Amino acid sequence: MKILLLEDDILLNESIAKYLTTIGHVITSVRDGNVCLEILEKEKFDLLVFDINVPNIDGLSILEKLHAQKKIIPIIFISTLIDIEDISRAFELGCYDYLKKPFHLKELGIRIDRISKTAKKEMHHKVLSPAYSFDCETMTLYFNKEPQVLSKRQLQIIEFLTHNRGFVCSYDMFRESVWSDCDMFVDDATIRTEINRLKNHLKEDFIVNVRGIGYMIKTPCH
Repeated sequence: MKILLLEDDILLNESIAKYLTTIGHVITSVRDGNVCLEILEKEKFDLLVFDINVPNIDGLSILEKLHAQKKIIPIIFISTLIDIEDISRAFELGCYDYLKKPFHLKELGIRIDRISKTAKKEMHHKVLSPAYSFDCETMTLYFNKEPQVLSKRQLQIIEFLTHNRGFVCSYDMFRESVWSDCDMFVDDATIRTEINRLKNHLKEDFIVNVRGIGYMIKTPCH
């Protein structure tokens, strides 16, 4: 994972960075909150490991800024703080884990490994509705964790809509992506018929018809 480490203690910063590098992660380490924010504006990271009490702007305030910008990055806080209000606020803002100092470096590695495995699973496995989910890697639709039998074309439709989740997919987009293997022109009526057949098959209809434009799967509400 590409990790941004924010820790103002020089020795601890170096120890964490060295250990995480040895177990295969790519580390950028900083000791100042402002520097951390500048880097976050220029680069993307898979995970943040932040101390709370650091110079200029504390780790919790940085998380609040990221939250306001709707930037969702997994974060682990490491701190000597045991203020329950700060810890609660951190989790409300999307903190994945919390380690109280002092801690064993191997424990941090275990926590990071757990987040990495979860992130990889979520990358391929998308929740579409309360009961439906789709595995993009295996092209499988699940209903209450049970695999569903669909035609190849229907699975291609779901894959395409899942990939473009939150956006309305026009008929032209379906022609170019889902029906790209057809030699003959596929008209709107054919696309509409196939999607309606799929929608009728679903026990929970998560595909939204935007009349006259196309179809979409809405992004989940948090």
